[in-house]
Amino acid sequence: MSHLLRSHAPITDSGWALLDDEARQRLTPALAARRLIDFRGPHGWEHSATNLGRTDLVVASPQEGVTGLRRRVLPLAELRADFTVSVRELRDQERGAVDVDLASLDDAAHRIAVAENVAVFDGWAQADITGIVGASPHEQRPLGEEPESYPRAVAGAVELLLSSGVGGPYGMALGREQYRRVVETAEHGGHLLLDHLRKILDGPIVWAPGVDGAVVLSLRGGDFIYDCGQDLAIGYSRHDDEVVHLYIEESFSFVVASPDAAVALCA
Repeated sequence: MSHLLRSHAPITDSGWALLDDEARQRLTPALAARRLIDFRGPHGWEHSATNLGRTDLVVASPQEGVTGLRRRVLPLAELRADFTVSVRELRDQERGAVDVDLASLDDAAHRIAVAENVAVFDGWAQADITGIVGASPHEQRPLGEEPESYPRAVAGAVELLLSSGVGGPYGMALGREQYRRVVETAEHGGHLLLDHLRKILDGPIVWAPGVDGAVVLSLRGGDFIYDCGQDLAIGYSRHDDEVVHLYIEESFSFVVASPDAAVALCA
């Protein structure tokens, strides 16, 4: 039996299909980090730690004349966002309703996606996760208040990466407000600012809720590793006559292998 306990929920196969499809549609656009870094897994719920390939000396050993080392690992962290679905709405869906109220699920999906983005880009100290921004040795540079200043800032970040020996192509995570400004702005001649920035990067620009400003990083591979145990999935908690209590859950760790492969641009 799966730890998600889905078989205990008063939800039919078509109901689960509806919930899973809705969660996927809401999660995919907001999971910015996964589109820019290496994703390993999913390895399953039982996967508990990421091998760091390093050791610590154990001062005392069980026998004189024998030395000991202890392997270092990074424990996986778990994220969970609870939500509810009305039993009545689920029954109406079985009758053919196409406007089922899944607002609580939509909110939970957004919250957990933002939490994942924040953990990867800004870090999660309580889970021993160092984020891309905190690990980078490069001084943060200003992105600028006006969208017209973005190309210069992005080009400067790319040049800094190149001068540090970090090859491309490059991608960029843009915070919610910064992304809005970019997609709304047309430069002289009618060329979209978004297209101009993509040409500078030679790579994608992703909407990244939870990011403040922007992060330019190399997409050459091997620099930033997301180690997934349980990928995002919906589980069952409990229910009564009116409401089913569910949750979205995942387990993961994140390792920065090459800190100099990213430049943060502050808002």
